[in-house]
Amino acid sequence: MRNGLTRATLSLFEYAPYPLENTLAFDGDPGLCGPGSVSWHVLADPAAFVGGIRGLLIQSAHPEVVAGVADHSRYRDDPLGRLSRTSAYVTATTFGAMPEVEKAVANVRRIHRVVKGVSSRGVDYDADDPGFSAWVHNVLTDSFLVAHQHFGAMRLTDAEADVFVREQTRIGALLGADPMPTTAQDLTEWVAEHPDVETSAATEEIVDFLTDPPLSPAIKVGYMALLEAAAAVVPPRIRNVLGITPKPGAETVGKAAVASLRWALGYSPSWALALRRAGAEIPDGLFRRRFDQEPIAS
Repeated sequence: MRNGLTRATLSLFEYAPYPLENTLAFDGDPGLCGPGSVSWHVLADPAAFVGGIRGLLIQSAHPEVVAGVADHSRYRDDPLGRLSRTSAYVTATTFGAMPEVEKAVANVRRIHRVVKGVSSRGVDYDADDPGFSAWVHNVLTDSFLVAHQHFGAMRLTDAEADVFVREQTRIGALLGADPMPTTAQDLTEWVAEHPDVETSAATEEIVDFLTDPPLSPAIKVGYMALLEAAAAVVPPRIRNVLGITPKPGAETVGKAAVASLRWALGYSPSWALALRRAGAEIPDGLFRRRFDQEPIAS
């Protein structure tokens, strides 16, 4: 059962090359975050799945950002490909050696150069704009943090949460994002009170897609539990913009779903691989998958 759940979950992320395939060639490279970072722990916990969904929901509340996705993304035709590429970017920038980080960021910036247009409310958008980059980056950082605090194996202290936010600003800086709050409280307030959020046709389209994605019935059951958990921890003001209402008990169900994923998957092997590359000790009991991504039968 464990291995079956592992295979079903990992199958969703097989539509892009694994970004750390050659990471051991960069022996001793700590990457952007490094051993001992809060980011490696947070992003390796399966609660990050909830954070990723929450991030996509909240990002779509910005009319210009969501217009860029609607006008230039192939998410409707290739949803799992986009999911895999987004996951690969997060993995590379968080756990990768510096050449892998730089490659991932350069690829995103290359794509962003052509993402330009006009939103439904008549405002020009440019994916390279520091403010739009800040919305995407800050929302994702906040979402990973909020999801970890609600569904992670161990809640971060306030000081650790601030460290996580500061570590993530290193990634945002490479994308030219500005502004970037440097404390957890300031970040949460920046996202929740952002003046540009507003519903739009593109917002409704993406929310509809996220709430009914083209997944197999078996996988969709688990996904819906994570989606409801993500919706439950979206700020109320932004939930109203998105038009979503979480079901009663969504957080409780979400905690059970994440715990099941943690039981099946363990922590991300990308963390273990990064530790190995950096020459750091690999903790016992956290990882069920080997560096080749195969389940460990135990």
